[in-house]
Amino acid sequence: MVDSMLLPGRGPRWRALPGHLALGALGVLCIFPIYWLYATSLRRPDQVLSLSPIPWPLSLGNYADAIQLVDIPQLLINTTLVALLTALGQLLTGLLAAYAFAGWNFPLKRLCYLLFVGTWLVPFQVTMLPNYVLLLQLGLLNTLGGVVVPNLCSALGVILLRQHLDGFPKELLEAAKMDGRSSWRTLWTVVVPNLRAPLAALAILLFVTAWNEYFWPAMVLQRSNDVLQLGLRSFMISEGGQGTYWGPLMAVAGLACLPIFALYLVLRRHIVSAFVRSGLK
Repeated sequence: MVDSMLLPGRGPRWRALPGHLALGALGVLCIFPIYWLYATSLRRPDQVLSLSPIPWPLSLGNYADAIQLVDIPQLLINTTLVALLTALGQLLTGLLAAYAFAGWNFPLKRLCYLLFVGTWLVPFQVTMLPNYVLLLQLGLLNTLGGVVVPNLCSALGVILLRQHLDGFPKELLEAAKMDGRSSWRTLWTVVVPNLRAPLAALAILLFVTAWNEYFWPAMVLQRSNDVLQLGLRSFMISEGGQGTYWGPLMAVAGLACLPIFALYLVLRRHIVSAFVRSGLK
């Protein structure tokens, strides 16, 4: 009788137990700050600094105070719009550039790609002043468009998508060409449907990066609080300069995390598939 505690070629299952325990401990450490964020936001305003691990009785007072202090629905709409436009712009330009680098042959192709990758290595502090001056000349300061326009192109998107396109079956491209399809039609009818998983994984990465951005919106929007990350600073110092509104701050921060969680739940299958395919390539 085969021992039920054995896996073919892998030995007893208990040997994997330490690894699972270590991963479980790391998972708890990663989740605990998020749990504490929501636990603090659900405490009564007079118990915000309590160290009790379970908030009881539950209260929505911090959320009510946050809504009175800032226009949370408008901040959520503005932040979602900025993050969505930025992610879509970077995804589109990254897809077009990666398709050109992977599928076409042209003079100085390798040099152009290396120069493109080199832009990813340039620190943001080097480009922020030229971008700021350009926005000033275009009249886009203190506008949401000024936050989006300089970020419509991302070298990271080009690099990641080209890795997938390099492994794309060339036979499909040749068949589409023999079928009389143009390069544009081939991209959207052949390439994109087969890259849904990598595109979904890249989309959530770009969206999360744009959603969490603070420094560039603070620089462009200056003293206004038109996006959620800047709205959080409204709670940092109380009116009397005595401290921080920790309850409303945690409530708004918790609301800021919900769209990211929702996006991940919608695209999680594509994201896992993209990582699996990347590891098997």
